[in-house]
Amino acid sequence: MPSSLITQDHIDTYQREGVVLIKGLFKDHVDLIRAGIERNMTEPGEYAAENLHKGESGRFFDDYCNWMRIPEFAEVVRTSPAAEAAADLMQSQTTQMFHDHVLVKEPGTTKATPWHQDGPYYFVEGQQTVSFWSPMDAVENATLRCVAGSHLWEKAVLPTRWLSEQNFYADSDAYMPVPDPDVEGMPIREWTMEPGDAVAFNYYVLHGARGNTTNQRRRAFSLRLLGDDARYIERPGKTSPPFPGHDMKPGQALREDWFPIL
Repeated sequence: MPSSLITQDHIDTYQREGVVLIKGLFKDHVDLIRAGIERNMTEPGEYAAENLHKGESGRFFDDYCNWMRIPEFAEVVRTSPAAEAAADLMQSQTTQMFHDHVLVKEPGTTKATPWHQDGPYYFVEGQQTVSFWSPMDAVENATLRCVAGSHLWEKAVLPTRWLSEQNFYADSDAYMPVPDPDVEGMPIREWTMEPGDAVAFNYYVLHGARGNTTNQRRRAFSLRLLGDDARYIERPGKTSPPFPGHDMKPGQALREDWFPIL
């Protein structure tokens, strides 16, 4: 039976379109997540990045893989309904932690988050995947944008590095060029959201976000979670996150001491 937050309509939409809005998923954890984000920005991790070129306005900060060192994030992972909701959406018996991700666009940040799929960056493959993207500030024009059904495309989108815009690893036969969904008239899903709402999307859904031209911050917190069929896969280049020294082999389930079952 689905959790109290997830209806059969949520599940059907997620399976069909690869993306759905979950109202209030983190509503009881907003203050905790905000505190964790402040700690993260004050004490950035080894993967922290500033994603603006010199001369671009505002600030676009992101960092990931910090939940084991930031107690606020660890508590969210342990006590929020995200794991149960993820299992329902993925139609999985289990939910496994992959990583967390923080993305902050300060007021006046005109840079958009480029269109991309997360899947090609990761060393994991499977149909049962979900990311939750949750704003910690009310958002309308700086919200996440997802292309419905793109998780079912025959080819993945070529990953690129956000700042340099260079190919993450090039293989013209295996990947398709990054499309422009606005120009090509693709079905884009985006919502006005309150703090604690969450967009759930498959790792292979094409997504991006507008710049933040408002006068308030746009703090977003993400959890990347995995289901029963997730397996380690080798990629032709350095993955993001890299997780060095993991010692996993292709086809194996991800090691549970690093990626616990929730």
